[in-house]
Amino acid sequence: MLKSFRYLFLPFSLLYGIILYSRNWLFDKKYLKSATFNFPIICVGNLAVGGTGKTPMVEYLIRILGDQYQLATLSRGYKRKTKGFGIANENTTALEIGDEPMQFHLKYPKTTVTVGEERLAAIPELLQERPNTQVIILDDAFQHRTVNAGLNILLTERKNLYSRDLLLPAGDLRDTRHSASRAQIIIVTKCKDALSTQKRDLIINELRPNPNQAIFFTEIVYGKPYHLFSKENFTIIPGMDMLLVCGIASPKPLKEYLTAIVSTYDMLRYPDHHIFSIDDLHEIKNQFDKLKSSNKIILTTEKDSVRLLKFENELKSYPIFVLPIEHHFLFNDAERFYGLVKDYVDSFPKIR
Repeated sequence: MLKSFRYLFLPFSLLYGIILYSRNWLFDKKYLKSATFNFPIICVGNLAVGGTGKTPMVEYLIRILGDQYQLATLSRGYKRKTKGFGIANENTTALEIGDEPMQFHLKYPKTTVTVGEERLAAIPELLQERPNTQVIILDDAFQHRTVNAGLNILLTERKNLYSRDLLLPAGDLRDTRHSASRAQIIIVTKCKDALSTQKRDLIINELRPNPNQAIFFTEIVYGKPYHLFSKENFTIIPGMDMLLVCGIASPKPLKEYLTAIVSTYDMLRYPDHHIFSIDDLHEIKNQFDKLKSSNKIILTTEKDSVRLLKFENELKSYPIFVLPIEHHFLFNDAERFYGLVKDYVDSFPKIR
């Protein structure tokens, strides 16, 4: 739900909308050029700011395609301390490429992970540096129209559908609702597994997809926690004390999940993509030490974990665990989604 005070910003949203409509019109009419590559490029994006599940969707694509094709990801590398094009290697840190690309790099070492603000320039550099690449996955690039991806996957959160949202700053949309028509696949994320077919159909009718658009519904599934450094698996036990260290855009689903497992927990919340400082480290340790139970842990997200790795010497003696997440397709639609993605990739003769 939009907070009522944000309606005060409607005049600014109107001005922003005029700029967006003008820009999109120029692209639609070919006055501004979009580059098309004779190569499989899959774009994962959204219309709104905040967490719709882009990172776990990129990971989902890596898992379903990684055994068959040589993959590469290309991200902006938000909040990294470097500029220009870069490729992750064994010495790379999150400060150099950003937290989400670092997460891809650590979890999927066979995938080429790259960053670059200018996607149009970065793609040729990527292909020159890694000529064996067969598929490129663009992370959070739907609104960057200088590159015309062949397959656009647009995510929208169940509780904040773009059809009900307004443009910034009155709402959360950073692009117009009409831009959704450019996507070949629309995924409604963060649904409940009990979503009925009736509610599903109501959402489809509300989004009003074009005949050539496929709509899917997913829920977020939390995996088994693992230790930040040893990677040893761990089971959360009801009744234990927990300190949640969280710096993500939309922590509400995570909080709901934890509330169902443990009755209470403490939380240190930081801004999205927060770069942890030595002061933050002291805050985390002090807050954890205040927990009275001997059965206590620190829990964090995968995105936050890559920004805490630099404190290994200070945290390795602490019970700090990482909670992974992934998309699960509802209505037995995983195979249909895989089929659409694979058909697109295999439509390029040199890939087959």
